[in-house]
Amino acid sequence: MGKTKYPLYFSFPALAVFLLFFITPTLIGFYYSFTDWNINAEQIRFNGLDNYIELFKEPRLKTALINTLIFAAVVTLMQNFLGLGLALILNEALKLRNLLRMIFFLPYVIAPIVIGYIFRAIYHPEHGIVNTVLDAVGLHVMAQDWLNDPKYALFSIIVTDLWRVAGFSMVVYLAGLQFIPKDLIESSSMDGAQYWQRFRSIIFPLLAPALTVNVLLSMIGSMKVFEMVMVLTEGGPGYTTEVFYTYIRGMFSTGLFGYATAVNVVLFVLVTIVGVPVLMAMKKREVEM
Repeated sequence: MGKTKYPLYFSFPALAVFLLFFITPTLIGFYYSFTDWNINAEQIRFNGLDNYIELFKEPRLKTALINTLIFAAVVTLMQNFLGLGLALILNEALKLRNLLRMIFFLPYVIAPIVIGYIFRAIYHPEHGIVNTVLDAVGLHVMAQDWLNDPKYALFSIIVTDLWRVAGFSMVVYLAGLQFIPKDLIESSSMDGAQYWQRFRSIIFPLLAPALTVNVLLSMIGSMKVFEMVMVLTEGGPGYTTEVFYTYIRGMFSTGLFGYATAVNVVLFVLVTIVGVPVLMAMKKREVEM
């Protein structure tokens, strides 16, 4: 079985689906981003770079760009930090580790929309759990209107998304930890290496493939955030939590289809510009280690 070679045409069905549902819509989207396609247009006309020139003049899009980058940076960093920490703890011989793994992973399989509505209730300024607990322990001065105060709204969304996705990173890191030879860890322990020394010199370098997967997926996913922001704040208060996809949704809802498609293309280019160098750097790190 190891020497069996399958014909190339076995991949044609998957390639056909990929071509039909990804490549073709992408190319069509690129074309429409250079048109004046809108809800009132009787005929769609090619307008060159007008959409792109217009969108770079839009201050609301600048806010969406800044919020998207802040959200992506913080979520990517903290998701991997929390996921790795949970994986290291739950990789130990704990009695309830399987149950705890399930509990921490469970939020990831729940729809983001459902989680958003749950946390809207949790963050409620008068009846929410957060402010209720703060009042109960005498910290009522820390109680805030978490979703309607511009100072805390984006922070609240980030915390909610971290609660949802940290378990996924944990599972990926746990899978990576299973491939680290136990005798290597045991021999280093017998040689007198402390836990931090073992982690720095053995565990973390051998987790490089898992780290690459987690960083790339969390970065791309957080740059494309939509449901959580839409349910919790709808981009508000004002536009202080606006991200790319809420801005695109707003443009589509007003009928500016060509312009909204151009913004989508800009997001695609942004994810590529950020994602490809990160992937190359992480793969290079794997080889060096």
